[in-house]
Amino acid sequence: MLIVETKLFQIQRDVVVEYVAKDKKNAAIRFVKELKKQVNNLTNFPYKCRVSYYHNDENTRDMIFKGCTIIYRVSQEQQRIEILEIFNKNMPVNNNEA
Repeated sequence: MLIVETKLFQIQRDVVVEYVAKDKKNAAIRFVKELKKQVNNLTNFPYKCRVSYYHNDENTRDMIFKGCTIIYRVSQEQQRIEILEIFNKNMPVNNNEA
């Protein structure tokens, strides 16, 4: 399966990484590496995470990673996983994201 990141996800991920980097740059680098590994592991078992709390769709899932929620959609027909969003409800919101 192909993994595709939406522009929104990329922007939100960068905001989260910048927030983490304010305290510890090494932690931000580690966060990105581990996030990439977790997302890539979805190709082995795409339905391993819970059905999304935020979407009414069996193919849309929520992966919890280090306090963040990553929302992704599985498309068996297109053989792809689309990474839609990442957020942390406890983190300040940047309204200039998208």
